Amino acid sequence: MILQGLFKLARGNTNGLAEFANDKEAFSASLAPLIAFPLVGAMITAASGNWKAALIGLLSRFCAVLALPLITYEFSRIFGKESLWLRTATALNWCFWLVLPAIFVAALLGSIIAQMGLPLIQSEEVVLALMVLYLLWNRWFVFKTGLQLNAWRTLLVLAASLIATLLFAALPWAAGMPTPSLQLTSLN
Repeated sequence: MILQGLFKLARGNTNGLAEFANDKEAFSASLAPLIAFPLVGAMITAASGNWKAALIGLLSRFCAVLALPLITYEFSRIFGKESLWLRTATALNWCFWLVLPAIFVAALLGSIIAQMGLPLIQSEEVVLALMVLYLLWNRWFVFKTGLQLNAWRTLLVLAASLIATLLFAALPWAAGMPTPSLQLTSLN
């Protein structure tokens, strides 16, 4: 059901939202992988000896992941759509994974454009912009469909979600925190 819902939402089919359950268990299941990957990344960073970066990176990613459902809830409450927030937040969490096929399609499209004569850097910029626009449209579409909002209210929710997510994800590093990296050592 989740894959069917993702496929439908990816194509702009409003029926895709019905494929996601409107309960706490479904919401928790949608959060699990979004929390697991930053946790594994933090453990790898910590194993390289950079505990401070691992902890700050993990906490900032947790906040970024949790910002989307929190914003979804708050705006649903403000607009009188509280009964719709859980299914919408669940769908948004699963829609995060649309980035993987979007990257694949972007790489394919970029190589086709480069073969047509556009320099590789410009091809990458074009397909990256198209991918970002698609992912923004998808989030906007899920907000609009899920919370049953008009276009302007949906745009407001989208803007708030993007600002909060970017702030939580980037603020620690913008404040001078070094970027976590793996230190590879020679086996010799």
